[in-house]
Order: sequence, then C-alpha cells, then structure tokens
Amino acid sequence: MISNPHPAGDGDSERLRRENEDLKRRLAELQEPGGNGTHAVDAARMWRPSGVTISALFLAACVLVAIAFFAGYLPLQKRNALIVAEAQEQERSLPRVEVVTVTRSPEKSELLLPGSIQAIAEAPVLARADGYMVRRMADIGDTVRAGQPLAEIEAPELDEQIRQSKAALQQAQAGVNQALSNLKRGQSDTELARITAQRFASLAAQGVISRQDNDRYRSEHESQVAAVQSLQDAVAVQQSNVGAAEASLARLEKLKSYQVVKAPFEGVITVRNVDVGALVNAGNTLLFRIAQTGTLRTYVNVPQTYATSIRPGQPARLTVVDHPGREFPGAVARTAKALDSATRTLLVEIHVPNPAGALLPGMYARVNLVSGRQDSPLLIPGDALIVRGEGAMVATVSGDTVHLKKIEIGRDYGDRIEVRSGLQDGDLVIPNAADVAREGVKVEVVRAEAK
Repeated sequence: MISNPHPAGDGDSERLRRENEDLKRRLAELQEPGGNGTHAVDAARMWRPSGVTISALFLAACVLVAIAFFAGYLPLQKRNALIVAEAQEQERSLPRVEVVTVTRSPEKSELLLPGSIQAIAEAPVLARADGYMVRRMADIGDTVRAGQPLAEIEAPELDEQIRQSKAALQQAQAGVNQALSNLKRGQSDTELARITAQRFASLAAQGVISRQDNDRYRSEHESQVAAVQSLQDAVAVQQSNVGAAEASLARLEKLKSYQVVKAPFEGVITVRNVDVGALVNAGNTLLFRIAQTGTLRTYVNVPQTYATSIRPGQPARLTVVDHPGREFPGAVARTAKALDSATRTLLVEIHVPNPAGALLPGMYARVNLVSGRQDSPLLIPGDALIVRGEGAMVATVSGDTVHLKKIEIGRDYGDRIEVRSGLQDGDLVIPNAADVAREGVKVEVVRAEAK
C-alpha cells in the first residue's frame, strides 16, 4: 500500500478552490440586478484592510491631531494666560484718573444778551391847526434839521378867528380908555368935594353955617371917594378884558404859526402819512414820524443773577447779522434800578453811537456786556459737575483718595461752570468721574490741563 506523499497539500488546495468558487458565486450574485443588500453587506464584511493601510491611516490621524494641537490649543492657552495675568495686574493696580486744577475766572466778565435797537428819540408830528395840506416839503427817508419846514397847512377859519380876536382886543382897549376917563372925572369931582367939605367945616367951626350943612358936604365928599374906588375897579376889569383878548389873540397867532409844520429835532423821516389836499384835524392827524438815529439805544433784560454787576457807564459791544464780524461799541446809559416781578430781570438801556447810519432802528442785536469783578469766582470743567439727589457736587482728589464735595454753581458757560462756594483755589477735580465718583476710593492721579 502506497501512501500519499502530500496529503496536507491536497487538502489546502481543495479548500482554496472551494473558497475561490464561493467568492465567484457571490460576486455573480452581487452583479445580478435582483441582488439584495444582504449579499453586499456580506461582501463588505469580507474586505479586510492590510496592515500597511491601517498603519498609514493611524499615522495620518496622529499628524492631524498634532497639527490641531499646535495650531489651536497652545495659542489659546497662551492667550488665556495673558488675560489672566492682565486681570491680576489690574486688580493689583489703582484706577488712573485725570485731574484738573481749579482756577479763578477772568477779572472781566462777559454777558451775552439779545436786544432790540431803537432810536434815541422818536416822535410823531401831528397837525395843530385844522385845514388842508397845501404843500409837503419832506418825505420818507429824508434827513431833516431841527426847525426845518416839513409841510404847510391852509386854515381860513383860523384867519377869521384871528381877525375876530383882534377886534375883541380893540373893544377891550376902548373899554379901558373909557373907564380911565370916568376915573379921572370921578377923581376931579372927589377933589372938589374934598375942598368944599373942608371949607364948610371951617365955616361951621366959626358958627357961620349950621352943622347940618357941614355934614351934608362931608357926606358928599365921602360919596365921591367911594365912586372913585368903584371907577378904579371898573378900570381893572377892563384891563383884565384886554389881557384876555391879548391872550386869545396870541393863542390864535401861535396856532397860525403851526400852519407851517416844522421838525422838532434833527433826524430822519420814517413815516409820511398825508398828501397834498388831505384834510387834517388838529391833534388827531398824524403827518410825519421822525427818528433821531445819530445815537441809538438798545434795551436788554439782565437776569437777576447778574443785575448787581451792571453799572451806568459800563462798556458794551453790539453785533448784528447784517454786519458779520463787526462790533459796535456802546455804554450802559441807565438801568431801571428795580427788577420786573414777572421775569425777575433788570431793564438796562445802552446807547450806541451811529454816525455813519450803519445801524437802523428796529434791528435785532446781540449785546455783550463787559464788567470787571474784584472777587472772581472759581471755574471748573463743565463735565466735572455731578448732579445727584443731594444736589450739585464734584469729585475731588486729596492725595490718592477721592472726596465728594457739594458746591453752589454760578454762571454756566457750557464747557466751564462758575463755582460760588464749596471749593478752594487749587483743588483738584476729576472730569467725567462717573466710575470713581465714590467717597474714599483710591486712585492714581494724572494731571491734565484745564480746558
């Protein structure tokens, strides 16, 4: 009996052949259209990657992890460490604040107020005589002198009244003359009665005539004396009538002089209200309006806070939009010396020379009042003011500690504020102190120039 020299090798070959045929069969099933997913899953499970592939994939994954670590994690850790270090540094350090030194305001104070320009003198020119306008010698915009004729009025009724008044004066003078003549005759009769009475008194003393005759002549003398006194009173009455007639005539002649309307002062005609032929009534008809513009006046209302600093003679400067960049000098002429109870303001009149006529009455102006102050108030930046329920206050620094101080504010210039009380010259205040506006906070001081 001869044995097989390779019994194991034949078995392996057979096994490999069967596996090969099984793989071909499954591959044929997968390629068929009606093949289901179960065979695909089985075929996938049959695939096994090689060791080289697995090693390459593992190496690639390690490289990607290393790259991600160095590109993201390490910088993130470094940044976090820096932030933590800065936070710790800020916790250990004090907040830095800028401070401004409190200073005095300028010795000269300026107050800007609105005002309205008016003529220094303005008057309506009315008719003083009834009649018709027969002539006009001035018009709107004309510059006239004092006493210059402006118009002429024809008043025939006034002429008749003057003639009547002259006749009444002549009658009164004739009455005076007649009364004087009567007085002279009465005085002559009185003198004759006096002499006769004296003569008969002498005869009566000698017993030549009776006492009754003496008494009669003495009575006649006394009667003549009384008559002379009456005649003197009559003369006085007639003289009074003459005076009344003369006054009436003078009044009418004065009214006649008003038939020529004249300018009351030097100025400019701003209104002309009538034409030739117009009927004018005395005291009612406005003929012209004249304004004196050589010097103008401006009224401003000064608030109560600054009323005590306004004095007559105080300089002022006016600006108007019609003349940009130009200032017109003036001075305070007078004040009302009393506040308006409704507005709590002081009425101030300012005179401004206007020789060239650049300013016109009725213009709107801005008035800058300049006044000197002996005790100038303190100034702080406007953003240093803190307003709370306790009132106005500021944050100051003493050494390295913050202190809150209450203050009384004065004028507000916008970027600066005057302080009346609560601070001293040289104090250090903190602008924009919202973050450190707490009593006793420790800070690091950085000096800054006041704005």
